[in-house]
Amino acid sequence: MDSRMIELRKDLKKHLHPMRYEHSLSVSFTCMSLAMKYGYSLESAELAGLLHDCAKRYDDETIMALCAKHGIEVTEGEKSAPAVLHAKYGAWMLREKYDITDEDIISAVACHTTGKPAMNMLDKILYVADYIEPRRYKAGNLDIIRKLAYEDLDETLFQIMKGTLEYLDGNAASVDPMSREAYEYYKNLRDKAKGV
Repeated sequence: MDSRMIELRKDLKKHLHPMRYEHSLSVSFTCMSLAMKYGYSLESAELAGLLHDCAKRYDDETIMALCAKHGIEVTEGEKSAPAVLHAKYGAWMLREKYDITDEDIISAVACHTTGKPAMNMLDKILYVADYIEPRRYKAGNLDIIRKLAYEDLDETLFQIMKGTLEYLDGNAASVDPMSREAYEYYKNLRDKAKGV
């Protein structure tokens, strides 16, 4: 591990709630595990996982104000489901606070809450790792999803999106439209692959 990673960990430990920091470490390790499985850069996966929740140091109202202050566009969907906005502000922090220039890492952090159509490999790795990391326990199908993550990353992505939307819809929670758009994109790909 290089000195930069140690410094980033120190910064996050100082600014994040202890459980959020532990989650970030766990996602980082899970990202590296998936990167090994799917032949992706371990360093990039580790960095994306570690920093994915860097903006979780702020509450939703503060993130909205910071986005306005820095000229970051907030969609109507993000206003109605502000919990997803830490991803977009986190991507801004990667560039401006942490001097991250790798667009794949920035993209992965930016879409880790909602997904998006045509996700790249790191986008998928982070999205899945955030869901399956070992400290997660609330989703009813975690054992199945965790196993599937090491067999078929795209199917895992689809199943997580499907389950998340079912959960949010079942609880009458606001859903960012990007989550539905991403789900429909991957559902259509899956249907085409199965000849449906």
